[in-house]
Amino acid sequence: MHFDEFLKYAPKVLNVALPARKAHVKMVPPNREELLKNIDFSKTIPKKAAVMMLFYPKKSETHLALILRNSYNGVHSSQIAFPGGKVEPEDFDLKQTAIRETHEEIGVHPNAINIVCAFTEVYIPPSNYMVYPFLGYSQVELDFELQVDEVAGIVELPLKDFLDDKIIVTNTMKTSYAGNIEVPGFQVNEHFVWGATAMMLSELKETLKLVL
Repeated sequence: MHFDEFLKYAPKVLNVALPARKAHVKMVPPNREELLKNIDFSKTIPKKAAVMMLFYPKKSETHLALILRNSYNGVHSSQIAFPGGKVEPEDFDLKQTAIRETHEEIGVHPNAINIVCAFTEVYIPPSNYMVYPFLGYSQVELDFELQVDEVAGIVELPLKDFLDDKIIVTNTMKTSYAGNIEVPGFQVNEHFVWGATAMMLSELKETLKLVL
């Protein structure tokens, strides 16, 4: 989709009801749904993080920015994610966290980011984080500057490919809480995107289909 067309439709997201859990559950691996139902958040007290679902023009076509996290000794090593991170004391709200982290991780200046709205939060059991996604866009082409100690690369996803249902696949894999199971996700080039990021992508995809 041409980016000028996307700009016409993006504000209409504010006028639709987010599919929330109905979209998230499509990307929840087996057994995780039951796990999420039984969590008492008054006792677990999740940490908070925020991420940016950032659209931008590339050669006039609309793209979505994803990042490849570095390999490290942790539950999210080498995964595809949205730019973002944990709330810091200096952040005055979750939106500020998403903007600040996007600037730090991929070098997009806060002044270049226009926030449309917040999407539905997603809980990540292995790291005990509640993640709050924000839909935003930049009206200019971006030159990414990676925070190399955290980000290994940028994955640029064309909107037309994202909206194609062929992008949704199922892979057999081992997770942090189960053996070899069938896991739903998004196939983005050579990358399989699953878990919390896939849940957010699912809500984003279904929401955009309501307005585009």
